[in-house]
Amino acid sequence: PDMYPGNCWAFKGSQGYLVVRLSMKIYPTAFTVEHIPKTLSPTGNITSAPRNFSVYGLDDEYQEEGKLLGQYVYDQGGEPLQMFPVMEKSENAFQIVELRIFSNWGHAEYTCLYRFRVHGKPA
Repeated sequence: PDMYPGNCWAFKGSQGYLVVRLSMKIYPTAFTVEHIPKTLSPTGNITSAPRNFSVYGLDDEYQEEGKLLGQYVYDQGGEPLQMFPVMEKSENAFQIVELRIFSNWGHAEYTCLYRFRVHGKPA
């Protein structure tokens, strides 16, 4: 609900995934990932921020391999809110989107995701 340190969705380790059902089918155009800036971090670093991630469009929540929409890197030295355009264009509209995180910036215990947004055009 806010961007205070610790108010994140945290998962154990550096790999995890999140599946989101949107309010309607859309043609995705971009994604944003947001993390707190280093200046707000009590430790002065954001090693728990996601690093390498991919986004997939799914036809239903039981689909194991969705349509790859792009592979990205969140830059821990960049702005807290970073936008990533769809890299793999698709003719399909999706209501379900999967964010798959493959690594973080070095935190050994957990990864924190503050905000993930999906942008697109209604189908």
